[in-house]
Amino acid sequence: MAFNPAINKIEKDSRQSGYAGFDQQPQFGQYAQPQQGQAQPQYGQYAQTASAGYAQQSQQQYDQLQQAQYAPQMGGPTGGAGRLTLDDVLVKSAVLLGLVLAVAAGTWVAVGALPGVAMPIWLLGMFGSLALSLAIGFMKTVNVPLILLHAVLQGAFIGAISVTFEASYPGIVIAALTATIGTFVVMLVTWKMGLVKVTSRSMRIFSLMALGYLAFLLINLGLAWFGVFNAYDSPFGWIIGLFGVGMAAYSLAIDFESIKRGVASGLPEKYSWLMGHGLVASLVWLYIEFLRLLSILRSE
Repeated sequence: MAFNPAINKIEKDSRQSGYAGFDQQPQFGQYAQPQQGQAQPQYGQYAQTASAGYAQQSQQQYDQLQQAQYAPQMGGPTGGAGRLTLDDVLVKSAVLLGLVLAVAAGTWVAVGALPGVAMPIWLLGMFGSLALSLAIGFMKTVNVPLILLHAVLQGAFIGAISVTFEASYPGIVIAALTATIGTFVVMLVTWKMGLVKVTSRSMRIFSLMALGYLAFLLINLGLAWFGVFNAYDSPFGWIIGLFGVGMAAYSLAIDFESIKRGVASGLPEKYSWLMGHGLVASLVWLYIEFLRLLSILRSE
């Protein structure tokens, strides 16, 4: 797995201050991947190439914070004034989600008036957001402007693909939004009740599954690009789509656990932007997976 410099930075700071270092955990890789564009969506091909990229966000946030209980509660690199609170995370998450939705709505209107701009906006949002995902994950500091820009690009991306899917499958956007909200609530409740757990072992398993999912997406993308084979056109396409939804849903539990540990350990307030960034990215990923799954079901 790729090493995340953010952990190295936190561990270095804590050691310099005389505190125990963080236990290093394997990173879950970077899921950015090549993209493809088509005039019309084919069983979620628009969404396919972005899914694993958004998985990176929640996984990185968990990796950075899953050993936060070792951080000092007062003083040191993660203590003192401006400590993280749950309210901070909620506010920053609301700001980022609102920005994504506002840009998505604007993109919807723009594409509706000028259909020819759909593909350029889609490509810019896709490539741009994935590139920033890598940049944000590897930076040694929390870069708020990049996080805000990432939200803008995500909004442009989902706005463009939503218009495209809606044109081919009327009503699919509302259905995907409803399913995303419902899944978020269910995951939050079940995580809070302890029915869905996030442990080191479960994260190792999730890591392997995510890498396998990434490998599948890359192979399937290449085959579909050259018109050889598309797994989503097969009788098992809906099973693959359901698997993607499950992966995205579990990434929400990872975000919840990261937020819980970050608040409990007294990390700096600036981490609220990073946690909000991860949570919103997971929601976008889940929405994309639902678009794909519903398009598969509607096409059968």
